[in-house]
Amino acid sequence: MDTMRDRFITTASRLLDDDPRLAVVLAEISRDGFDRAERAHPDRVINVGIREQLLVGAEAGLALTGMRPIMHTFAPFLVERPFEQVKLDFGHQGVSGVLVSAGGSYDWPAGGVTHMAPGDVALMDTLDGWTVQVPGHPDEAEALLRQAAVGEDKIYLRLSLQQNEQARALGAGFTPVREGSNGAVIAVGPMLDNVLAATDGLDVTVLYATTVRPFDAAGLRRAVGGRETADVVIVEPYLAGTSTGAANDALVDLPHRVLGLGVGKAELRRYGQMDEHLAAHGLDPHGLRERIAGFLGG
Repeated sequence: MDTMRDRFITTASRLLDDDPRLAVVLAEISRDGFDRAERAHPDRVINVGIREQLLVGAEAGLALTGMRPIMHTFAPFLVERPFEQVKLDFGHQGVSGVLVSAGGSYDWPAGGVTHMAPGDVALMDTLDGWTVQVPGHPDEAEALLRQAAVGEDKIYLRLSLQQNEQARALGAGFTPVREGSNGAVIAVGPMLDNVLAATDGLDVTVLYATTVRPFDAAGLRRAVGGRETADVVIVEPYLAGTSTGAANDALVDLPHRVLGLGVGKAELRRYGQMDEHLAAHGLDPHGLRERIAGFLGG
């Protein structure tokens, strides 16, 4: 299986061939993958070097001319470092584009905290009008990119090396994967396989989410049904609790409890491997089972 980042490169390159409105703006990261596309479209594959603020500014400038720009680098360099440019150059100027990150929360642990971005979605939450998508499989990443390329919305597409074994059909909101009566568990993107393993044998509803903003409040309400109370667990591959506020808002008129599971705030300085980070944050099947069952009483 190829990675989401590999699929992004091949898909974006094909889209450039088909749509003269598209441009790809890079900051060195993944540049080699776009060699062919750069030769074919030298005016629409733009590498600004290691200048992330310029990366965002250049993309917004292209958007002001009527183009549909796709911007790509590692998540901390795409969202955190040039955040002011994302806020002003896109939000204040009222233009749109597609931000495509790689690296997830800790895909390359040896790179250290400079290459980790567990807080990216929470940071994007402070801005208005952004759609945030977290695919769990390369096929889903491709489908979401193709939708974003022909749209007009502001899109943040978050890619990771962690991925599920199989792709799921993409719906407009949360997709029910398993039905149960003792609470609902929302699995975001690449967390689905671990959540399914962790909840095996538990009487819970599992919802799959690839689009997390806007938050599918109606889908969550349907999942908890006509119950007098609701228990909800949200498992996200980024900062724990990022979506608990959105879930609370969705259930504001219903007595409920929400448990947000994800990456903790503490910096893990012995970088190790990605699976070790998953275990350390309790996001492996064993850790998830312990906390989900403890919360729901399963």
